[in-house]
Amino acid sequence: MRTHEVVLQRIESDLAAGRLVVGGRLPAERALAEELGVGRSSVREALRVLEAMGVVRTSAGSGPDAGAIVAADPAASIGTALRLHVATHTLPVRDLVQTRILLETWAVREAAFRAAGNPLPEVDALLDAMDDPALSPDQFHRLDADLHVALTGLAGNVLIEAMMSSLREAIHGYVMAAVSRLSDWPAVAAELRREHREIVAAIRRGHGAKAAELVQVHIAGFHALVDPGA
Repeated sequence: MRTHEVVLQRIESDLAAGRLVVGGRLPAERALAEELGVGRSSVREALRVLEAMGVVRTSAGSGPDAGAIVAADPAASIGTALRLHVATHTLPVRDLVQTRILLETWAVREAAFRAAGNPLPEVDALLDAMDDPALSPDQFHRLDADLHVALTGLAGNVLIEAMMSSLREAIHGYVMAAVSRLSDWPAVAAELRREHREIVAAIRRGHGAKAAELVQVHIAGFHALVDPGA
């Protein structure tokens, strides 16, 4: 085992046992190094790994926010890993899209069960923001990503929401490159807005099966449009 992995193993053990919790502060570098019999460079390497994974955030200095604090941001690490693997072409975009469909169809069914009849202020605000005709394609798709994540969040499953957020971030570059090749973006945007509102309406009415059907058509249709050979 490499020395920084000793540090990772110790921190994982402390998290699993509840000795460290979200918002808690990790022991100082020097203390960890002495306790585990490793160099401070190994502790710093372990902290860099944990920060990249979204498990901790670190801040230099000596104030109340200094040091390494347990943050737990799974979407950040999953998203980074997915973007890198998409860039290497080892994860086909087609497979990512199919995974999105699996996650979102389940999520909107559950959302229709849990959120039917309830006010959805975040969702409504995003729908209204996307109606602005002055939005650039990039601004539109950032809001689009936020909307899909918000709808997924209505299902109440934190892992599904994190995975959905990561998938959307991982394919954003691909989507924007494809959008630039569309001959009539305003017409495409108008159709996407209409489809979004139909999905939300089905959720409001508690029609989970209909919402899932609309989501599948929405996602598959858009990607067929921007990548006809997929």
